[in-house]
Amino acid sequence: MTHVVTDNCIKCKYMDCVEVCPVDCFYEGENMLVIHPDECIDCGVCVPECPAEAIFPDTDPRAEPKWLAQNHQYASIWPNIPRKKIPPADADAWNGVADKFDAYFSKKPGEE
Repeated sequence: MTHVVTDNCIKCKYMDCVEVCPVDCFYEGENMLVIHPDECIDCGVCVPECPAEAIFPDTDPRAEPKWLAQNHQYASIWPNIPRKKIPPADADAWNGVADKFDAYFSKKPGEE
């Protein structure tokens, strides 16, 4: 079992989850984070830390199978993020906006 990041992280990218992850399994895209499913130890400490409530166990219905695939794909090509950075200035405005993936997801990696 693993945890996955879902679309509410898009354009929010608060990164509080990164601070508590004991195995540094988060990877950074331009406007979203993902969890590498092969590195996640399923401890769950990131879940309550996410202000966007965008992280779920892969067994949760909100973690549709597409999210596991997305997390795996992009964790393989984006840079690892071991420390919290400053979230986007407009993160709060994007928190809770529905269906952000198709309109706003960026395949670009985050800054290293």
